[in-house]
Amino acid sequence: MALLGYLYSHLDLYRIGTILQSEINYFWIVLSMIIGLMSHIFRALRWKLQLRTLGVNPAIKSVINAVFGMYAMNLLIPRVGEVWRCTYLSRREKMSFTQTLGSIISERLCDTLALGVLTVMTFFLQMKVFRDFLRKFPMIEETLWRMITTPWLYICIVVAIVILIWLFTKKTQNKWVVRIKGIVKNLWYGFRTILRMKHISLYLFYTIAIWFCYFLELYVCFFAFGAMHHLGVLVAMSLFIMGSLSMGIPVQGGVGPWHLAIIATLAIYGIGENVAGAFALVAHGSQMLLIILLGIYTAFSVSLENRKKRVGELTNAVGEKENINCK
Repeated sequence: MALLGYLYSHLDLYRIGTILQSEINYFWIVLSMIIGLMSHIFRALRWKLQLRTLGVNPAIKSVINAVFGMYAMNLLIPRVGEVWRCTYLSRREKMSFTQTLGSIISERLCDTLALGVLTVMTFFLQMKVFRDFLRKFPMIEETLWRMITTPWLYICIVVAIVILIWLFTKKTQNKWVVRIKGIVKNLWYGFRTILRMKHISLYLFYTIAIWFCYFLELYVCFFAFGAMHHLGVLVAMSLFIMGSLSMGIPVQGGVGPWHLAIIATLAIYGIGENVAGAFALVAHGSQMLLIILLGIYTAFSVSLENRKKRVGELTNAVGEKENINCK
């Protein structure tokens, strides 16, 4: 939030307010929200395929609740949503938490590969834009280069591997080592769901659908702004990649880093900073509004599920008591 405040303190807020009030066609923003909703549903359908490989077949409503709730929780505390998703579904389906977590790790790896492919494609198609962006923000390039070249990163990796090998070969009877082995085994079992699933083509279809929706929900926002109608698909791709990379920073909902990446990239294409600032606010804000609404829906849905479960347990208990009395 501090970065967001600093960023917009240098813009003309009165002009941005005018754009938001009278210069935007909000039909396209609503359409963007609907497309965003579809991306979350596709993610739930894809995850259901992985869970079926683990031997469970949860109701699609439960999987959708888990995904919707994950995004809402991440909006409150970064990266907590994945833990909540695992906890909710593992308890509901009475399955291993670590196996569920393993399926999410493999899912995230698949998404990382998809983003990597899109980034490489966009880089070669829009190489000048990436160069201009890094030239404008040299600290980003310097930070990435230091992360890659620092010897401490590789020293820590080697030390961690040596310690793990020593623990697993010399301390095989230690209770903590045995427990960790069990966790790693369950994680691997959940992780390899992608390799073992029968419907891999459907999984790939859902993956493409997710990322196409991610891109489309940003692209259709162009048509809400008169000053951005002329921008094409490649511009949207550059914007999408820059925004996606900025989401890697552990900040609630990417607030601040995402806006900075979008405004800076649009400036390279000649879009004024006030229009770019308004675009970033609306495009990001609409998706945050969607996540809040989905979080409210999930809270009510899960609460209703728990209530029905308690009523069912109470009914069964009363029925068993009556049977005992009859005997």
